[in-house]
Amino acid sequence: MAEPLVSVVVPMYNDRRTVDLCLRSVLAQAYPNVEVIVVDDASTDDSAHLASAHPVNLVRAARNGGPGASRNLGVRNANGEVIFFLDADLTMHPDAVGEAVELFRENPSYGAVFGIPDKEPLFAETLVGQYRILQYYYWRKSAEGMVSGGFYALGAVRRSAFLEAGWFNPALRQTEEIDHAERLAARYPMLLTSRIRGRLSDESRMWPLLRKAFVRSRLRVPFYLDRGRAMQGMETGGRALASVLAGLAVASLPLVLRWPAAAVVSLLALAGSVLADLGQYRFVRKERGLSFLAFFTFAHLMVNAVVVAGLAVGLVQFAASRRFRRMYMLEGTS
Repeated sequence: MAEPLVSVVVPMYNDRRTVDLCLRSVLAQAYPNVEVIVVDDASTDDSAHLASAHPVNLVRAARNGGPGASRNLGVRNANGEVIFFLDADLTMHPDAVGEAVELFRENPSYGAVFGIPDKEPLFAETLVGQYRILQYYYWRKSAEGMVSGGFYALGAVRRSAFLEAGWFNPALRQTEEIDHAERLAARYPMLLTSRIRGRLSDESRMWPLLRKAFVRSRLRVPFYLDRGRAMQGMETGGRALASVLAGLAVASLPLVLRWPAAAVVSLLALAGSVLADLGQYRFVRKERGLSFLAFFTFAHLMVNAVVVAGLAVGLVQFAASRRFRRMYMLEGTS
């Protein structure tokens, strides 16, 4: 039986630190029938020059369009029956493409199979980076199975299923994945699996991490309200409660300065936030010990509080702006 052609699409914007490792991992795949399309999203560093040193099809966008537009451009230049999306800040294990093809062969009804990056980072990371990698790993590992949310940083989609679901909406620069995955999941089962693995380099500074969490949370409001539910998989009721309690813990801190007894409210809210997702904290303690767990708890408290703030701002914007309410009603275009 002939092996189907797999097109690995790598969207790239100012990824000079990781793109060489990323492409080396793609070219080292054990699976024999692979083409590689790198889409340079108008980078301002030398990422494109570094990518051009590899035997890949380098496609240059005329202007910066964001990850959705870059992935669309990659698919337009791809010839494979399977499109494997890989962000330029990840590497893939040598069997990643082969596992994706095998999963599609075992499950002909699947439209997409998404992978889980390792709990070990691609590089030695700051404390913030270590927090982010462990949190990213645990949430995905604990959600392993059938999902409605897409993880296009490391995942394969049947070309026919992708085209049936439609293109990524290029207007959605932060939430294009959840929009496309919702359309895909309405048509085909999607699997999140640790059989497809890689390594990730994620945000290593606190302020950019919090800013990203705020923006993505705000932009999810019309998505959630339009559909009346969160995504199947990582977004559990316990984690929603943990975020709300974290927001309460942080919001009550100013009261402590005036009424010290209010510290009880903050401590109870913090304890409730931890208990609502206790498995995560047990995992971190087992992996890294109590001292890192203390930092992890602080970092996750800040992220959760910012998520709640983003949701609150998004609700106000949803009430005030018709355009904001309708942002997910537009079909994705190329």
